[in-house]
Amino acid sequence: MFIQRANGEDILEAIRHFPVTAVIGPRQCGKSTLAKHLMEDYPSGTLYLDLERPSDLEKLRDAEWFLSSQKDKLICIDEIQRKPELFPLIRSLVDEWNKPGCFVVLGSASRDLLMQSSESLAGRIVYKQLTPFLWSELPRDISIEKYFERGGFPRSILATSDKISFAWLNSFIATFLERDMLQWVNFTPATMRRLWQMLAHVNGQTVNYSSLGNSLGVSNQTVKNYIDLLKSTYMVDMIAPYISNMGKRLVKAPKVYISDSGIVSALLGIRTFTDFSGHPAFGAVWETIVLANLRGTFPEVEIYFYRTAGGAEIDFVVQINHQIIAIECKASYSPTLSKGNYIAIKDIHPEHTFVVTPSSESWPMSKGIDVVSLSGLIEKLSLITSI
Repeated sequence: MFIQRANGEDILEAIRHFPVTAVIGPRQCGKSTLAKHLMEDYPSGTLYLDLERPSDLEKLRDAEWFLSSQKDKLICIDEIQRKPELFPLIRSLVDEWNKPGCFVVLGSASRDLLMQSSESLAGRIVYKQLTPFLWSELPRDISIEKYFERGGFPRSILATSDKISFAWLNSFIATFLERDMLQWVNFTPATMRRLWQMLAHVNGQTVNYSSLGNSLGVSNQTVKNYIDLLKSTYMVDMIAPYISNMGKRLVKAPKVYISDSGIVSALLGIRTFTDFSGHPAFGAVWETIVLANLRGTFPEVEIYFYRTAGGAEIDFVVQINHQIIAIECKASYSPTLSKGNYIAIKDIHPEHTFVVTPSSESWPMSKGIDVVSLSGLIEKLSLITSI
């Protein structure tokens, strides 16, 4: 069963207008499935190449000859980061063919990394990001509790049981560490696994490179390099502080989040929502879910957090169409704001504040502050972006 993705039409529109469309995002998030679905009815015919398949790699032994012979097709190359030397050839071919819809390239390295390899494609390539499933994309029979424990990766959230989901998540982590990461230099799988598990325990907190380095027995720079690597492969997300000019002492270290709640649960050894609900990480995992949906729905919007040395804080601050929006995440059906939240709201002066909860209902809390569901938050922000 194919599940429609929110930006599927946007990606198809890019294919129709650009010579090269890059679809980027973490491994196993559905890029290949979506690309094959979009290519099913493509009028000129298609060719799909997976660079992790030996037979497809063999076809590219003489890449110029082979790809030149496929001129009239839409060519999809999966896991393009494994063969970055193809980019100059792709540039030459699209310039020769002079038409849109020449190539779709799929990659699980970040846009920044791919851009370093594809500089020669400037003006010829457009980047579109795909994430694990957003809450709005999932079938309605999937509960928010299941989304908590399993995350959004298709093979996890759609698994037939919690046991299979948990096994897949652990297999994904092992494969990522023991195979996918081997293409990067100066990398030790055992150290990365320990760091990743430590980050799961401090999920949603400001990063302390010194503390992490001391615990791992490595330098602060090594920790930073490893976190940058996790970020560049979409396994963690970093949120910068919102800096205002009010003269208060602000927390200036970034916050770090594991990018998917299912990965958090596997790293912490949590198998069920019941175990999750009593865990100290519960509130931060709700922040992870909200952040993942913000990133996936509004990829161009900058997201910050606000925290002062005196304890005033707001989870996320976003600027949309020149409006400052404050977002506080509360993993409760009966949310209340703390004194620190109210001080932060007064400091920031947002046009509106949303308190997002796992409930399916929304209601006004006070003037300028609304309690909203995750779906309600996305709907309200979508209205603001359309203004």
